[in-house]
Amino acid sequence: MSFPPEFVRPQAGGLRGVLAASMIAAGLEPRDGTFADDAEGLAFPKARRVCVVLVDGLGWTQLRERSGHFPFLRKLSAERVTTVAPSTTAAAMTAFGTSRGPGETGMLGYTVRSPQGELVNLIRWDQGPEAMAQWQSVPPLAERLARPERFAVTQPARFAGSGLTVAAFRGSRAVEAEDLADRVDAAVFALRSGAADLAYVYWGEVDHVGHDRGWQSYEWGEEASRTDSEIARLARELPSSTLLVITSDHGMVDVAQKSDVATTPALREGVDLVAGEPRASHLFTSDPAGVTARWRDFLGESAWIATREEAIHIFEPVSERFHPVIGDVVAFMRGRDVVVDSQTQTPGSIALIGVHGSLTPEEMYIPLALEVV
Repeated sequence: MSFPPEFVRPQAGGLRGVLAASMIAAGLEPRDGTFADDAEGLAFPKARRVCVVLVDGLGWTQLRERSGHFPFLRKLSAERVTTVAPSTTAAAMTAFGTSRGPGETGMLGYTVRSPQGELVNLIRWDQGPEAMAQWQSVPPLAERLARPERFAVTQPARFAGSGLTVAAFRGSRAVEAEDLADRVDAAVFALRSGAADLAYVYWGEVDHVGHDRGWQSYEWGEEASRTDSEIARLARELPSSTLLVITSDHGMVDVAQKSDVATTPALREGVDLVAGEPRASHLFTSDPAGVTARWRDFLGESAWIATREEAIHIFEPVSERFHPVIGDVVAFMRGRDVVVDSQTQTPGSIALIGVHGSLTPEEMYIPLALEVV
């Protein structure tokens, strides 16, 4: 099957360059050299202070089609940029924090296959911070800063030392803050007090509600409105002449139809392990040609099925040690269908309504908005 014409490849000037461009705008420099290459061509206006907000799961499509819930954001001149492939949080957040793609960081899905052949969850990650630093050994931008204490990451206490924090933000100064309102207050205080030149605010509830209820639900709209209201308050309370940067890590689609590897012989035959996620599966097998043929025959136009050699360009550049982490066969879903595996995935994850990970415009395009407040 040829590469679907509607699929979106990651492009320069997207999510990977946002944090580096923000650091340059705030006057933060690495110990050696500059962040110019890391910013991937993005150039933000210079500012005494910068505040970056990342709303998990708020894709370009969601922002545009449900703009009534975003009275503040819709007033801004947002650009449409791309996230990374796969369009999932572990991959995207680490790319944001390091300016390197999943092929270099090894953050290639919600779950990945370890060198020992085990299925590892990159979000939950229970192997400890040292193991994550070994898995994701690319230095985050924060770790490269000459003055890392000038970069404040507002986050709940439970995130301190978590796998994803270590992968993306090790080296930064952690500021504990639980709810979105707390994080807004913490970012404002850090910048107003002069304790930081760059503050980062992450919010995951839009994504969480989208997973549970779907992004077209009224519950999603309520969370979207609350999020927009808090971002508007942030803009009002930030010190004057602060550059406010707003973006996301991926979009989302609501599930139409599910196929289960565990209960579908055509999908199960020859597959030893399924990693990744329902929209972007990494299949490990000793028979790539056979699995590719059977999956293509069963799923038809609802998916793009490729061998590792055919799909590796999606993740390039890829570090040599992460070549085996990419599936022998890779399945990116088209439309709104998903492939699950009830043998390894939890009932809760299988029941999700809103999903992401593939290369459709709804998942790949994200907003990038700048405002000097």
